[in-house]
Amino acid sequence: MRILAVESSGLVASVAVVEEEATLAEYTVNYKKTHSQTLLPMLDEVVKMIELDLDTIDAIAVSGGPGSFTGLRIGSATAKGLGLALDKPLIHIPTLDGLAYNMYGCRDIICPIMDARRKQVYTGLYAFEAESLRTLEKQMAIPVAELVERLNGWRRPVVFLGDGVPVYRECLDAGLTVAHTYAPAHMNRQRGASVGALGIRYFKQGKTETAMEHQPDYLRVSQAERERAERERAAREDAEQEAQA
Repeated sequence: MRILAVESSGLVASVAVVEEEATLAEYTVNYKKTHSQTLLPMLDEVVKMIELDLDTIDAIAVSGGPGSFTGLRIGSATAKGLGLALDKPLIHIPTLDGLAYNMYGCRDIICPIMDARRKQVYTGLYAFEAESLRTLEKQMAIPVAELVERLNGWRRPVVFLGDGVPVYRECLDAGLTVAHTYAPAHMNRQRGASVGALGIRYFKQGKTETAMEHQPDYLRVSQAERERAERERAAREDAEQEAQA
């Protein structure tokens, strides 16, 4: 089985080609460039380097959110375009599931956190049982303070990873009463290879979708949508006040 994986949910852009026994290629960049500049050139380079015939892949795994709205849209559009062109199924990998899979075999609770701004994080709680990744709490957008309370309630050691760590590490250290550690640099950000490896497992479980069916999972509305809703609410309130005057 051969899976092409695309990851663009955060600052990291990553493309990988993964088989059941090996990662054939992985190209990962964590730098201040937009995914519209990096993702397709990276994919093209991977294809050239391993002389990949795209018709030989079985499916396309894509990090499906949450994360950066723009990044998710670019990754989704890339995966959908390839799926349609190649007539291949897509595998929707929840972003935090893919991040947690970086920590394969870890016996602590795995808590990936992504900075969702406004003192919130995208997160989920996971643990490995034998060779399977078990979801303890599904991915969600919550305040950091609430995450601390939840983790203290589990009373188990925790390992953190993700771009939310440098932002909220002091809050975590101050509030947590359970033992906790932080993943090292080579494991603490999104990786296409993890998306692809988890994609193989999901593929075997029948968790696929067509390119037309795939939609990113944003978990919450964008800032632009929030601002529009606030403007509309303010306009309604003004209209009601004028009507009562």
